[in-house]
Amino acid sequence: MYEYDSSLAKGQDPCASGIGGPAYHEVFSRTEASAEPARRLVRHALGVWGLDVLAEPAALVVSELVANAVAHACGETVRVVVARLDGGAVEVSVSDSSRVRPVPRMAGPDDLGGRGLLLVTAFAACWGAQPQPGGKRVWAQVRG
Repeated sequence: MYEYDSSLAKGQDPCASGIGGPAYHEVFSRTEASAEPARRLVRHALGVWGLDVLAEPAALVVSELVANAVAHACGETVRVVVARLDGGAVEVSVSDSSRVRPVPRMAGPDDLGGRGLLLVTAFAACWGAQPQPGGKRVWAQVRG
């Protein structure tokens, strides 16, 4: 079903973009339909780790990160990772093939989009983007 990967562990700073515990990851097509299986991956991992209280905020965050990759990135796939951090927190990340970093913007009252990163900011303790070979990784940490 979902791939568990303990080799993704690294980093100690609670708002550094490294991950510090066990992780699950999956590759999805870069389409709007991938938001739902990404949310299921997050809910599954958090259920296994007994962090159900973080499931809905983390699922919302991963939905927004996937939507951002679908709207603004390139390539055919995205990689979603959910990692357990020390202190009962999790990090969700979405990697894509674009090197362009996300920038929050202020959507107008009648705009249909443009609020995703504002939602990420509201539900995540911190978030950021890291360049990586062939693109970038956008990550967010959710805490209880």
